[in-house]
Amino acid sequence: MSKLFIGGLAWHTTDDALRQGFEPYGVVEEAIVVKDRDTNRSRGFGFVRFSSDTEADAAMDAMNNQEFDGRTIRVDKASERPARNNGGFHGRGGYNQSEGAPGNGGQRYGGNRGYGGE
Repeated sequence: MSKLFIGGLAWHTTDDALRQGFEPYGVVEEAIVVKDRDTNRSRGFGFVRFSSDTEADAAMDAMNNQEFDGRTIRVDKASERPARNNGGFHGRGGYNQSEGAPGNGGQRYGGNRGYGGE
């Protein structure tokens, strides 16, 4: 795989700085510093994708545990993240499902009783 995980990045490291730091090892197709979606601040890690596995391996060997932009970084092969299912809700729908919670016989909250305790 030609995509690398870069951990331990300085908070001020930019996409361009990351790209420039890894370009000596091959053709960088993508360099991204991951940012918090609410604050837009760096989360301290990123990814660099090379055009070949050979280039990625050379970059990993050369840059792992080296100082970059004022911090010692960790460089590993990136692992593919499993596909997400329905935003994490696993296709179960939402509130008040007929299956109910586990262990209550498939009944919704309160079983099949009316308000009068019947």
